Amino acid sequence: MPILRMQNIHKAFAGNPVLRGVNFEVKAGEVHALLGENGAGKSTLIKILTGVYQKDAGEIWWEGRVVEINTPVDAMRLGIATIYQELNLVPHLTVYENLFLGQEVRRTKHLPFLNKTYMRRRAIECLRLLGQPLDPDAPVSTLGIGQQQLVEIAKALVRDAKLIIMDEPTASLSEAEVEQLFTTIDALRAKGVAFVYISHRLEEIRRIGDRVTILRDGQTLATHDAKRVPTDTIIEQMVGRKLEEKFPKKRFIRGAEGLRVENLKRKGAQHAVSFVAYQGEILGIAGLVGAGRTELARAIFGVDPVESGKVFVFGQEVHIRSPADAIRAGIAFITEDRKREGLFLDQPLPFNVTIASLPSFKNRVLLSRSKIKETTERYMRELRVRPFKSELSARKLSGGNQQKIVIAKWLCTKAKVFLFDEPTRGIDVGAKVEVYHLINALVDNGAVVILISSELPELLGMCDRILVMHEGRIVADLPREEATQEKIMKAATGGMTR
Repeated sequence: MPILRMQNIHKAFAGNPVLRGVNFEVKAGEVHALLGENGAGKSTLIKILTGVYQKDAGEIWWEGRVVEINTPVDAMRLGIATIYQELNLVPHLTVYENLFLGQEVRRTKHLPFLNKTYMRRRAIECLRLLGQPLDPDAPVSTLGIGQQQLVEIAKALVRDAKLIIMDEPTASLSEAEVEQLFTTIDALRAKGVAFVYISHRLEEIRRIGDRVTILRDGQTLATHDAKRVPTDTIIEQMVGRKLEEKFPKKRFIRGAEGLRVENLKRKGAQHAVSFVAYQGEILGIAGLVGAGRTELARAIFGVDPVESGKVFVFGQEVHIRSPADAIRAGIAFITEDRKREGLFLDQPLPFNVTIASLPSFKNRVLLSRSKIKETTERYMRELRVRPFKSELSARKLSGGNQQKIVIAKWLCTKAKVFLFDEPTRGIDVGAKVEVYHLINALVDNGAVVILISSELPELLGMCDRILVMHEGRIVADLPREEATQEKIMKAATGGMTR
């Protein structure tokens, strides 16, 4: 008998159906992957399961009986826990304080004193189950992202979770941390803990998943054995069409020098960086987590202070001390964290699209609202943003459509140099292909594109040349014809010097 069975689940918002008769089940000790394009209904289904939303119709069966989950507390009492992509920890509290946050144990029922001895001991037990000798008294702020994620899992164990929902759990992890996470999941699966695993990284599904259920347009399309179903079948069922090319790379003739960085040294960094990017090419930047890729982009864009070095845009030296200087110089920075750094989530789409180029919308003194709306809708139409409602706030869009709004913001500035930092992280296969087509169009129109990515197939599939960073330095410059995953990893781990 499945530990969880969701039958014929319906949900609509303002009369618009989001879920239409979804069926989904999970067995004890199973890792069940839940896949679908952005907007397919995955998040809504999970929010119904965790009590954030209430279903309009259908039944939820838990351990063989029908239950009503009206609040997150109801879900916690049943043994359902969720680990979100944005970790829900308090940095200045210790590990054990985070594990018991909201359910602190008192010494007695009538006195407000906490039983810290019991909570520390229980924390150590749960961390041992995960194979992690973490100090329960260590502040969470001192831990790496991978360790923080394990603290989230331990928090679920403290609550005696029987089903753990993981949303894009590997998005910010290094390869070693991903393997540690999978080892932990395997250990808990052997003890009967069930997992709902949501990820856009299809290669992970075969490694960790038992079954995979695909949602499309708010309906359950299919459930497969994760080890046997072909990846092409998953992609076709997710997007409703065949993607003949996952990486639709176009060939261009390399043109003039577009961006030159000479001996650029960030404040506090040990090494200076130099490189050249040309028109007619997509320049990739690879490296392990912490290699300095994002920091390099932030320095070029004026976010982080620079001690020395020069930046040239199409042969003209530019002096960048702030992002405003970078924007005036024609540089755009599509940041890795679109929600925190790329968007104003609670502002409408016209605000988000035009915020970096407001002076161009002035009608003498005042801003032209009609021009702002017209421009926003033009970019939404060109980038196929769905739903096509400019009055929506950015928060109401799926991840892939949010990314399109971030890109629209920089297109609106008429930028000539585009720094893409993990542009396809957390978006579905179909949206990824649309981003790749957009990158091709930028290069075709004469822009310089630099693509920073942790996904080696993406770099190998889309880039004409790949720079590899290690400990803040560029240690390899590989043309497309010579680049392989093995060469990139060798350079990224310090086994190759430029």
